[in-house]
Amino acid sequence: MSGLVDADGHIRDTEQYYRQYMESPYDKRGPVGVGLDAFDRAMFGTLGGPAYIDAQNWIDMLDQSGMETTVLFPTIGLGVGFLNDPDYATAFCRAYNNYVSEEFCKVSPRLKAVAILPLQVPDEAAKEIRRAVQDLGLVGGMLAADGHYLLGKPQYDELYRVSQELNTPLAVHASGSLKGRGPDEYLFERLVQAHCLSHPYGLMRQMTSMLFDGVPERFPDLKLAYLEAGATWIPYWMDRMDEEYEIRGEVEAPTLTKKPGDYIVEGNIWVACEPEERLLPETLKVIGDHKVVFASDYPHWDGTFPNSLFELQKRPDLTEEQLGKILSDNPKALYGLD
Repeated sequence: MSGLVDADGHIRDTEQYYRQYMESPYDKRGPVGVGLDAFDRAMFGTLGGPAYIDAQNWIDMLDQSGMETTVLFPTIGLGVGFLNDPDYATAFCRAYNNYVSEEFCKVSPRLKAVAILPLQVPDEAAKEIRRAVQDLGLVGGMLAADGHYLLGKPQYDELYRVSQELNTPLAVHASGSLKGRGPDEYLFERLVQAHCLSHPYGLMRQMTSMLFDGVPERFPDLKLAYLEAGATWIPYWMDRMDEEYEIRGEVEAPTLTKKPGDYIVEGNIWVACEPEERLLPETLKVIGDHKVVFASDYPHWDGTFPNSLFELQKRPDLTEEQLGKILSDNPKALYGLD
């Protein structure tokens, strides 16, 4: 099987790189970056890949795994939705996008990347996705799931309109933290508990907003992805949303012309799977095997790439055709890759 694509890898976007690419006067602002919740994700240095990642490191990992391409997402930048200063959020996103384009994408055509977007300033987010695609050569945009906003609101319509015009996917990605979610962030003392909820909750929250508020209805050709919480939550959440819609949709979601789950099955929505998901074959039957992609999550502490890829490839309950779609055809369709 050739032409394998990792739909969601990561880089280590540290303060030194942001500051190097930050426009004046924000290059003199401190501190650069997004505060986290002080959990020890590396568990005293025993978990996760190397602390330093450059283009050559990623190329070596692609060679080791047998993959052709990865699509890169940030690490610190996953928390961009927590930035309160809208002007700084815009400068922060521009700096990251310039950095990943120069230091990774221009080094090798095997390294692709998505732009991070200042959702605090919707008009600037729309401008930045156009700049990132047309000027920097990035292949999509990241919608940070965590922040004080809901992505179904009409103030984001210009961002969705521009992305649809460019045929550029937008990927909703959580930050792996319960930070910024009111009292929830204080309920758990251990990351093992908080991390169980962080990614799926962030994606469920934004998917609920986007589907009930009619984003796929208004922008039927817009490509959307929901990444890094697995795939098997999707049928469950479809049932939850469809039940609510049947009871209250006529009054409270009047712009929809079909059930929320139908937009997932019939529309342009992708989701990333995990190799250990027991109900993955059943999920493929429900949503279609053309909707699921593979995500390495390398070099994050909770990923096991390349072993995660090998584990997925060895599953006896997936056909060669299904694996070919998950590992190659589907991510290429999502990101518009040749």
